[in-house]
Amino acid sequence: MKKKMVSGLLAATMVASLLFGCGNDAGSETTEAPTTADEAGDTEEATEGTDEGSSVDLPEDTGKVLNIYCWNEEFKTRITDHYADYEEVDATTGKIGDVEVHWNITPSDDNAYQNNLDETLLKQESAADDDKIDMFLIEADYALKYVDSDYTMPISDLGITDADLSKQYQYTKDVVTDSNGTLKGVSWQGCPGVLFYNREAAKEVLGSDDPDEVQAYVKDWATFNETANTMKEKGYKMTATVNDSYRVYSNNVSTPWVVDGKVTIDNNIKQWVDDSKALVDAGATGTQELWSDDWKKGFFPDGKVFCYFGPAWLVNFSMSADVEGSIGYNGGWGATEGPQGFFWGGTWAAAATGTDNANLVRDIILTMTTDDAVMKEIIEKDDDFVNNQTVIEEMANSDYSSKILGGQNPLGKYSAGVAGLDLSNLSAYDQGCNEEFQGAMKNYFDGNATYEEALDQFYKAIQEKYPELTVE
Repeated sequence: MKKKMVSGLLAATMVASLLFGCGNDAGSETTEAPTTADEAGDTEEATEGTDEGSSVDLPEDTGKVLNIYCWNEEFKTRITDHYADYEEVDATTGKIGDVEVHWNITPSDDNAYQNNLDETLLKQESAADDDKIDMFLIEADYALKYVDSDYTMPISDLGITDADLSKQYQYTKDVVTDSNGTLKGVSWQGCPGVLFYNREAAKEVLGSDDPDEVQAYVKDWATFNETANTMKEKGYKMTATVNDSYRVYSNNVSTPWVVDGKVTIDNNIKQWVDDSKALVDAGATGTQELWSDDWKKGFFPDGKVFCYFGPAWLVNFSMSADVEGSIGYNGGWGATEGPQGFFWGGTWAAAATGTDNANLVRDIILTMTTDDAVMKEIIEKDDDFVNNQTVIEEMANSDYSSKILGGQNPLGKYSAGVAGLDLSNLSAYDQGCNEEFQGAMKNYFDGNATYEEALDQFYKAIQEKYPELTVE
């Protein structure tokens, strides 16, 4: 079923299915394809549409410009550091062989990236060849909007097969699989989440900072909440805010936000409300927003926060690990699985329908998401968790370690958390429903509204945002 996109975006005429399917990955061929530009020959040869092993005979590339749309520098940095044929020209331009690479980077603030992308995609069919988008990046929270549209090419149409992607984590495929079971994007990273804990607090309160011993105190939500009370007695908040744990609960729901056009609240979300209210009332956590100054205080010893939930990018790039005196700077965090497995974020590369550089797009995707050597480089250089189970298993049993995590090799902990993820309950409404629900419940946690009043606030916001839905 197709519906016009809502949420007030510029691309009101772009259609997007509001159903989600986690079917099989696109493509059925098992012939191995070249995975790097070096294996395929030089870039000019790699874009001739003659790659041996490809299940699709792509037309010859004719584009003189490769246009890539993204919201920050991350993918550009990965390409610069790990795609051998890429030459940087300046901050927004590069070269791959004779093709100019143009980076169109628009920050996500106030939905600016999606608005810019939507407006440009609407002109895709009529645009001059070298003005067309060739690749664009998407995040999990809004991936379905683009995946369930005609603006993204099936990965199989690029000649990328199941065999090519066989080492990748299934959940990373599910996120970008459309309602017909067609894979429409690929990621170089996995973003499984763990519980990052303050090692000094663990030793002081729990008697050990060993990850396996700490896990016994956070193994499920009942035990986690008991430990929170113990931490509070010793002067620590369990988490900086109730919002730290929300994503863990919401990743483990048994029903989607919308069923047959009606908004539903899953029991696991209700459990988050009950648990969070008890912790707030006990003074064991706060209600501030993620990314706020108050939330960040726990990155430092004086903040007296025991743990944060997040993936590798959070502890490595968002928790002040490069700031002298922070817990991370001094290698003071540890990682363990926590009560439930979850993921947070991730970046997927999609090929734009109408690209005149399909062979080059194919080679970039294969190199950056399937090449074992590149995957290892990304782990070692960027401290990222890559989307390759074989490489992760190898590196989890190696001498790789994280300075921020006190010399711990966390890859096994990340893998344990992501192994059982079931994303069959994702829906195209997730971003809006999650944001509005957390915002409404803050009034309840702060004592400014009853639960029923907060729920009414949520339903009212949802009906304004999604008038096609019904609520209880």
